[in-house]
Amino acid sequence: RRHTRMIAEFGGLAGVIPLFTGVFLFVTLSSIGLPGLNGFVGEFLILGGSWSVFPAAVVCGGLGIILGAVYMLWMVQRVFWGPLDNPANQDLPDLTIREFFVMFPLLVLIVWIGVHPMTFLSPMEAAVRLLLAQ
Repeated sequence: RRHTRMIAEFGGLAGVIPLFTGVFLFVTLSSIGLPGLNGFVGEFLILGGSWSVFPAAVVCGGLGIILGAVYMLWMVQRVFWGPLDNPANQDLPDLTIREFFVMFPLLVLIVWIGVHPMTFLSPMEAAVRLLLAQ
């Protein structure tokens, strides 16, 4: 909406665009692997499946996950909270109803994959078993 990617250009947006902030925070928490959301399932499957073969890589991957989470939470804090210093941010429009209804199915899928991952994993189970047997 601002046509910039510079984090320093933002700050205090939570008061101006609260619905956008909520959706953005929810997707960010999913990306950092919060349990119950899709990112956790992916990270757990990858790290758990790799541990017996590449434990050093799993440790490095775990550190990368932690550093990524720190960076993303730091970015959210700088963009959405703090003082609203930039006047260009004061009149930003929040999500419209149409935009929210476009995002809503994605938010539901984020939770669905986190809570019921077998919905998406079971269709590939036979192929994975065959691959492991080879």
